[in-house]
Amino acid sequence: MVDTTYSPAEAPEAAAATTLARLKIGPLPIGIYVVAALVCGAAVYFGKLPNDVIGGLLVLMLLGFLLGKLGQTIPVLKQIGGTAILCLFVPSALVSYGLMPEAALKAITTTFRTANFQYFFIACLVAGSILGMPYRVLVQGFIRMFVPLLIGTIAAVGAGIAVGLLFGHSPKDTFFFVIIPIVGGGLAEGILPLSIAYSEMLHRPQGELVAQMVPAALLGNVVAIVSAGLLARLGETRNDLNGKGMLVKTGDDDILGEARPDRPIDLGLLGAGMVLSCGLFVLGMILAPFTGIPGPIMMIIAAVALKLTRILPAEMELGAYQINKFMSTNLTFAILVAMGTLLVSWQQLVASFNPGYIMICTTTVLAMIASGFFVGKWLNMYPVEAAIVTACHSGLGGTGDVAILGAADRMSLMAFAQISTRVGGAIMIVIATLLMKSMS
Repeated sequence: MVDTTYSPAEAPEAAAATTLARLKIGPLPIGIYVVAALVCGAAVYFGKLPNDVIGGLLVLMLLGFLLGKLGQTIPVLKQIGGTAILCLFVPSALVSYGLMPEAALKAITTTFRTANFQYFFIACLVAGSILGMPYRVLVQGFIRMFVPLLIGTIAAVGAGIAVGLLFGHSPKDTFFFVIIPIVGGGLAEGILPLSIAYSEMLHRPQGELVAQMVPAALLGNVVAIVSAGLLARLGETRNDLNGKGMLVKTGDDDILGEARPDRPIDLGLLGAGMVLSCGLFVLGMILAPFTGIPGPIMMIIAAVALKLTRILPAEMELGAYQINKFMSTNLTFAILVAMGTLLVSWQQLVASFNPGYIMICTTTVLAMIASGFFVGKWLNMYPVEAAIVTACHSGLGGTGDVAILGAADRMSLMAFAQISTRVGGAIMIVIATLLMKSMS
């Protein structure tokens, strides 16, 4: 038998080696990640990196997993949406300062633009998030959250535009390029399809529009996270305002149940979900010329209509949910890296962080949260919980919801947060697109 005991002097080194062996970068053990990174680096150095989806995904996923891991690990940064910040900002800076290898940049461009991988990602994510939400969560949850969500959004728009006027911003620019990105449901499911729609209508480069809108979503998320933490502290001192994770004072929150119980991945259902997602996206493209509404937005409308009419079998909806989970788990960081590389101008991004812009974003989110607090109290909800759920309307999609609820230690509110973020965000994107269409 091999002796596996260690002397006191050897014990710290053995513990460090064990910890390192267990370390993962994304889903990859660190050893496998390092080997894959070396292979990728060698391909770039010797000019052998394929200029297609294979090469592009290898670069994007390796960089996304690394930046995502750092964003989840670095103190303070991990509490304010660090994954999105690093995945967007670092690639943008690398391109700006000429540090991104040309071969890697070409492969990313081919994957994201030429092969239109961003559209495939959007289709799977948006369709899955809507179709995968249980019917009663969608209907009952939205009815329950409709009033604070509506009033909070109106207050956010009014306050944001008012502050924008004080700093010399036009109401149109403030509404479409600052407020809507904050309440649009995140980066991948909000700003990305919104930028495509804006680009079609305004005849402006998509990258320019993304760079203009991304800072608002990031700042809004930071304000929401900090506010959620402060609300939780308020609840500790005022028991009459604190539901301790329960939203409604009648105690019937469990009617919503779990947002979607996890089930083992069904490979057949993954295929069905992929077909549904792509089919809805193509349907949006078909309907766009007849409605005057961009295809990605029509896809959202079609998915909501399918869900509300309950035409699809439950298994097909589960398939859409599972392909959504697969894509969001494995490719969200990669897509954010691609956005940072190709769509976000570092110079424009840095220039956006001025006092006026910061004040507009901060006021918009605080007005929404304050409305949720007072309207929730009026509707027999616990004010702290109502305000926290309303704050999720200004998050970075599902990642933002986790960060906001985590800061408040209210993960039990995730079903309501999903209503606030995804359904509320989808509605705001559709409204913004229709308004932009009527004004352009």
